[in-house]
Amino acid sequence: MNYQLPELPYAYDALEPHYDEQTVKLHHDIHHKSYVDGLNKAEEKLQAARKEKDFGLIKHWERELAFHGSGHVLHTLFWESMSPDGGGPAIGKIGERIEAQFGSFESFRDVFSAAAGAVEGSGWAVLAWNRELETLQILTVEKHQDLTVWGALPLMALDVWEHAYYLKYQNQRPKWIEAWWNLVNWDGVNERFDQAMN
Repeated sequence: MNYQLPELPYAYDALEPHYDEQTVKLHHDIHHKSYVDGLNKAEEKLQAARKEKDFGLIKHWERELAFHGSGHVLHTLFWESMSPDGGGPAIGKIGERIEAQFGSFESFRDVFSAAAGAVEGSGWAVLAWNRELETLQILTVEKHQDLTVWGALPLMALDVWEHAYYLKYQNQRPKWIEAWWNLVNWDGVNERFDQAMN
């Protein structure tokens, strides 16, 4: 299978002033594309290994598959987790579930923001629904694939790799996290929550 870089669901400048056009363009066209390319290469090498029955580098290419595949999935979710018309408190079923589980949207936002700020090095903060445990989970993901939880279906993702925000926010990750809340696409989160519940 040949994976393709998905188009952004909005213009490069649509998330201004919270997310600048130059960073969005570089992040999508260069960084996200590199994960798509890496995923395609890993798939190609694994297919060749199966065909030739040469498994000497199987561990390497499986790790590349996990890294680049997860990078592609999370970046796609990241773009979909934002909207020019986003922001504000959670709405709909996800808003109700957040209120029930965290006590208030403000409490949820505080925990999610703290988790995003605490990611060591490069990684993500992810809100997920765990079907097995029937609960929302806030996950901190290192790189793209480390510290994940089996059964957790991602609903929204915040990229806290420095390439996601460095041009505008430089090394001030907390300012990026605060700005990102103005962009959260709660309609999209609700759609994914409905799918995860079924």
